[in-house]
Amino acid sequence: MQPTRICSLVFSPTGTTRRITAAIAQALGGPFEEIDLTRAAAPATQIGPDAAAILAAPVYGGRIPPAALERMAAVQGNGTPAVIVVVYGNRAFEGAAAELAAWAVGHGFRPVAAAAFVGEHSYSSPAAPIAAGRPDTQDLAEAAAFGTRIREKLLRDDLREVAVSRLRTPRTPLLSMLRFIRFVLAYRRRQRRNPVIRVPVADAGKCTRCGRCASLCPTQAIAPGDETRTDAARCLRCCACVKGCPAGARSYDTPFAAALTRNFSQRKPPVTLL
Repeated sequence: MQPTRICSLVFSPTGTTRRITAAIAQALGGPFEEIDLTRAAAPATQIGPDAAAILAAPVYGGRIPPAALERMAAVQGNGTPAVIVVVYGNRAFEGAAAELAAWAVGHGFRPVAAAAFVGEHSYSSPAAPIAAGRPDTQDLAEAAAFGTRIREKLLRDDLREVAVSRLRTPRTPLLSMLRFIRFVLAYRRRQRRNPVIRVPVADAGKCTRCGRCASLCPTQAIAPGDETRTDAARCLRCCACVKGCPAGARSYDTPFAAALTRNFSQRKPPVTLL
């Protein structure tokens, strides 16, 4: 089949997932429509079997952000071939791809391809780089090549579903994994003794009240006019506000940043399934 249109549903607070998805969609060819779920829910939308869909989201803590799935709720497929895409910060995507695929099947989509790409981690900073700058030129080239292979599959009228649960995170060296597990266990013990809720914070002396952080926040955790506060109950820790602040006034202090930098510096390649 030659899809009559490519419909991309994307949740992408820092833009990494959108860049990967755009590269795949361009290689698929045909008219392209993006439904941006980052700051608003999708309108009621029917995507028929003559189209193709790309469902894409970042991975936070091994899961798809609940906000992403909630904002896709009004979208319905009808046996529509779908590409499942998750983007993670070079640690692990765990069950996120299977979670997104299960949502897709439950809403009338047919997963015919799946992939996990690496994007710069939400916690990455100059002091603690974690997959900094990714997706890079190599990642985008691989995303385009993946899109080309999907196009060839569809042109063969090959609509076989893939078992997305077979998609696996590339191996982490054992020592690094053991060190990280030890860190997580110690962190949980400290949290039980003395719970600390961390969210991005603003330096009031640097903040210009330009409102960009509020406009970037996908969950309205920052109110326009009150840019130095972050609502912990709403915050996803996506750090879009940190990365997008033109004054460098926002930061996120988490012990996970150093642990991730230390143990997950080895470049992980994209993994795909067709």
